[in-house]
Amino acid sequence: MPDSAFSGRCFSKEDSDVPRLYMDNAATSFPKPRSVHEAMSRYATESGASPGRGGYREAREIGAIIHECRARLCDLIHGERAESIIFTSNCTDALNLAIKGLVDPRVGGHAICTHTDHNSILRPVNAMAELGWIDQTRVPIDPGSGQVDPEDIRRAIRRDTRLIAITHGSNVTGAIQPIRAIGKIAREAGVPLIVDAAQTAGHIPIDVQADCIDLLAAPGHKSLLGPPGTGFLYLTPGMEKRVRPLKEGGTGSLSEEPRQPDLMPDRYESGSLNAIGIAGLLEGVKWVEAHTIEKLAAMDQDLVRTFIEGLDGITGLTYFGPQSVRDRIGVFSVRLDCMGAADLSTALEEHYGILTRAGLHCAPLVHRAIGTADLGGTTRFSFGPFLSRQDVSFATDALAQIATDQLEGRAAQLKGHT
Repeated sequence: MPDSAFSGRCFSKEDSDVPRLYMDNAATSFPKPRSVHEAMSRYATESGASPGRGGYREAREIGAIIHECRARLCDLIHGERAESIIFTSNCTDALNLAIKGLVDPRVGGHAICTHTDHNSILRPVNAMAELGWIDQTRVPIDPGSGQVDPEDIRRAIRRDTRLIAITHGSNVTGAIQPIRAIGKIAREAGVPLIVDAAQTAGHIPIDVQADCIDLLAAPGHKSLLGPPGTGFLYLTPGMEKRVRPLKEGGTGSLSEEPRQPDLMPDRYESGSLNAIGIAGLLEGVKWVEAHTIEKLAAMDQDLVRTFIEGLDGITGLTYFGPQSVRDRIGVFSVRLDCMGAADLSTALEEHYGILTRAGLHCAPLVHRAIGTADLGGTTRFSFGPFLSRQDVSFATDALAQIATDQLEGRAAQLKGHT
């Protein structure tokens, strides 16, 4: 991207001469725009105030920053009202509020999730099911495309269905779900749709109104380029009447009242906000806005195309999810024959300085669907806005060389046994 101060390359502290290529952006984005660090430093050294907890200038200034961040996030996802953005500590926190807040344990009901989902959806739903609060249906995915059939969602809906929760973009296969089709089905049935946008917010365009999304959860530290410890939940106006708060406490408003205020966003924001983190997140959102979601998504598609083309012809290598640029983001899970996922990740780091993540990626049902759950999972590459085509080609060249080395090693072993 145009910010020439950064690239996907970094250097280890142990050996400043060894280049490191960061390809684990699905876990958290790195690097961040310089403005993110500068905003956090300004807050730490020049302000330090708690928003909504004082009438002095510093408190007003950080309050204005938080309001601006709310408004920009709302615009980014085409929300209706800035006060419908609730700040949380991360996407998991936001999803717990959405999922558990829609279920009254005294009444019970039914919840729908899918095999594409992250544990941030699966575990809250499982926990409520174990407590006897709900029944659940897990809708399968197509093992090849990694996608859910919207009609399977329709068939799973019951009269007592309280929610449908789904991960927008898979953190394993990169598959993007047909959210608009699912949203229309949910809206027709009057069932709230919760979307986990951990891998898509800031990465591809999202329109909560057109997609009929009732609640959208996202982290601040991934494609929005903010710091860890930030996230948000968007509630379509009216949802605040259906989603109960999971905590109560000080809000800096209506302090004389014994009950939690009903006004938004105070209804859900008890305690002091992560002001320093939100100050950084605001700058990340500004960076995304300046470069535009459309251009960032196009750049990601270019990297996806480069990666797919680079993998072509590598003997013994498999990548999962959509086999073309369409319906996917720059998240790839790969496996090499006769080499475990962890070993491949280690080889990439030790010999090429490429940083990836091996394992099940907190999404066990995806790995079960694609047949890698009992194999130690996969090795995941995930792209960010500071990577270039050359970086991606370097990674595919590294995979090709490792695959060749494995084949030659096996051939030598077989020759030695004869």
